[in-house]
Amino acid sequence: MKYSELCDYYERLEDTTKNLEMRDIVAELLEEAPAEDLGLITLASMGRVFPSSVDKDIGIAGKLMQKIVAKAYGASKGEVVEKFKQTGDLGKTAEYFCKNKRQRSLMKRELTVDKVFENLRRLPETTGTGSEERKERLVRELLVSAKPVEARYVVRTTLQEMRIGVGEGTVRDAIAVAFDVPKDKVEKAFFKITDYGEVARIASEKGEEGLEEVEIEVGRPLRVMSAEISESLEEAVEEYDNAALETKLDGFRGQIHKMGDSIKLFSRRLEDKTDQFPEVVQWARECLRPEKCIVDCEVVAVDDEGKPLAFQNLSKRIQRKYDIERMKKEIPVQVNCFDLFYVDGENFMDKELSERWNKLREIVVEKKGKFKLVEHIETDDLEEANKFYQKALSGGQEGIMVKNLDAVYQPGKRVGYWKKVKETMEPLDLVVVEGIWGEGKRSDWISSLMLAVHDPDAGEFLKTGKMATGMTEEQLQEITDKMEELIISEDGRTVKVRPEIVVEVGYEEIQKSPKYETGYALRFPRLLRFRYNKSPDEADTVERLKNLYEKQK
Repeated sequence: MKYSELCDYYERLEDTTKNLEMRDIVAELLEEAPAEDLGLITLASMGRVFPSSVDKDIGIAGKLMQKIVAKAYGASKGEVVEKFKQTGDLGKTAEYFCKNKRQRSLMKRELTVDKVFENLRRLPETTGTGSEERKERLVRELLVSAKPVEARYVVRTTLQEMRIGVGEGTVRDAIAVAFDVPKDKVEKAFFKITDYGEVARIASEKGEEGLEEVEIEVGRPLRVMSAEISESLEEAVEEYDNAALETKLDGFRGQIHKMGDSIKLFSRRLEDKTDQFPEVVQWARECLRPEKCIVDCEVVAVDDEGKPLAFQNLSKRIQRKYDIERMKKEIPVQVNCFDLFYVDGENFMDKELSERWNKLREIVVEKKGKFKLVEHIETDDLEEANKFYQKALSGGQEGIMVKNLDAVYQPGKRVGYWKKVKETMEPLDLVVVEGIWGEGKRSDWISSLMLAVHDPDAGEFLKTGKMATGMTEEQLQEITDKMEELIISEDGRTVKVRPEIVVEVGYEEIQKSPKYETGYALRFPRLLRFRYNKSPDEADTVERLKNLYEKQK
């Protein structure tokens, strides 16, 4: 497929904000896509270079892209920066210089979707000495061959900032419309293989029956299930006819995939964290009985006595790629298994929690203080439940989970099957989308952060408040370092960044406010911690914000 044809669809999507119209445009694109390109074009409709299940970083940030655009079109870096300040969009900046380029392209050729994504998919593999220059060449090759509109979308795709409003929800619905299959079957297949490109191909070739036949693949990460907040322990326990209570742990949500002696550990963001936790790999080999299985667990940092430590300690290990043995000694961990996806060819996601838990107890050989089952009781007695809750709090845990023993495992959603019970009003997990460089003593840091909630259908982030106080110098340096790698536009002291950083935020109250896109503002927001274990797609939604506002009243 010609890349210009894909860009025609991008422009149509960019010109509308209507969800149904967007769905129909994407459905038309999928129907028109050549069969051999369908998987790739499905991902391209979201501006994705890789499916969710592939943990790869393209590694091109805003400043490097400015340099690439300047070289591609014979402009100076200063001219590119100046135009960027006017447009606030590096894609449109590239489009402008492509229209007004000063040098001829000797090797220009018509771009195809295959060629664009072939070059972009080579970027994460381009490492070592001279890698930046080689990455520049891969992107520059595309830009010198691009038409102006194509340049806009090549740059945006490379930066993972499409600005067309197509998220996973739109693509899910578009696949259903394009290939006349049920939306819930599309989503269920995606939860098993986390690749909408592959789901689209199956729907196109095999229809509803093909989607139903999709199987879990050990070694490919799955979307995990999320919990809702409960106002009280009593409310949570009374919610279910058959309830289980488990300790709520403040750690790293992981899924362990065992294939014989081969072990993989993935985060809830579907990132491969196997190398960061070699002891977990060893324990999984020793403590999981099946030849093949996938287990849902929480990895927590513990002290010398096995007592839980705050997540901030563990985050140092999650991010670390070097000195693993030293970090293993400095920050020991404990694995708590609490659910099950798959065992030796059998999918357990469609089985009730009572059956999943009983099977989990069969397959886990506990290793004292290292690899264990989460503390778990089954009761509808409020007094017994409260004793369990108080024991968890006195043991330094966050609270408890109350779960429906009669419910299946529903990945990727808060569907009411699990409830969180904590002592205080639940904080919000928000995404950083903008920042402002400080002044005076804070001039070296981005010290004011614009926070946003997630709109899952559009795949967008809606602003809901600014956080400018309460951060330590260490935290300011940490957030500045991360944001500088994600800058996509600058306007004076204000920078816009790719929405990748999730922070847990406390606040005094939620107020109605026309100032922000959500219609709500946070009063006195404060940073509680960085949530490196959460993806932006798992951030709190505008619906959650509204619900908290109503409950607060």
